[in-house]
Amino acid sequence: MTDYAAAIRDIPRPDRIARLPVSAKGFPIPWFVATIEGVPDFRVIGRGKMQQAWRQKLCWVCGAPLGRNLAMTLGPMCLVNRTISEPPAHKECAVYSCLACPFLSNPAMRRHEAGLPEDRVEAPGFGIKRNPGAMAVWMTRGVRPFRAYDGSGTLFTFDDPTEVLWFSRGREATRDEVLHSINTGLPILQASAEQDGPEAVAYLQQQLEAAMKYLPA
Repeated sequence: MTDYAAAIRDIPRPDRIARLPVSAKGFPIPWFVATIEGVPDFRVIGRGKMQQAWRQKLCWVCGAPLGRNLAMTLGPMCLVNRTISEPPAHKECAVYSCLACPFLSNPAMRRHEAGLPEDRVEAPGFGIKRNPGAMAVWMTRGVRPFRAYDGSGTLFTFDDPTEVLWFSRGREATRDEVLHSINTGLPILQASAEQDGPEAVAYLQQQLEAAMKYLPA
């Protein structure tokens, strides 16, 4: 076992996380994860989980009922455009995910797509397939679903936050780390906006300016 895997195992688990089943390697299995031939595949969302989580107001990570305060787990680009493909979670579940999930906590981690099931359901909308390097837990009381522009499924937008927490490398993120993530991801959003015309470019600039006030000090 690598030192990194050992460090993840040592992260204290909130009660809701501690009640989750555990993988053969000793890691909690999030509620949304699909089980394929008896083995959890952390890269794949279980069929129907998205709809169930939203309609029944269940935490995306632990599957328990949500309260009034909703946590969105966001990369900086999702924060800029106020759009994400995953429903909300409990605050402690979202924070644990940012600290313990190898992809969310380790900027060097890359997506492993070999052997993915052919019939898996892709996330709707225009996804940016990169490791963001920094993650935010955006606490809000307003989340709304909407249909992706290309008809590929349901996305979520969210209201202004009551609190924003930033994480990178299993700890609180610095402002420079978040700025680096924004600066390296923004060209992807800009290219998409340019295809839609000047109004889209201007709107993206407004979104960026609005997002900057939520960065770490």
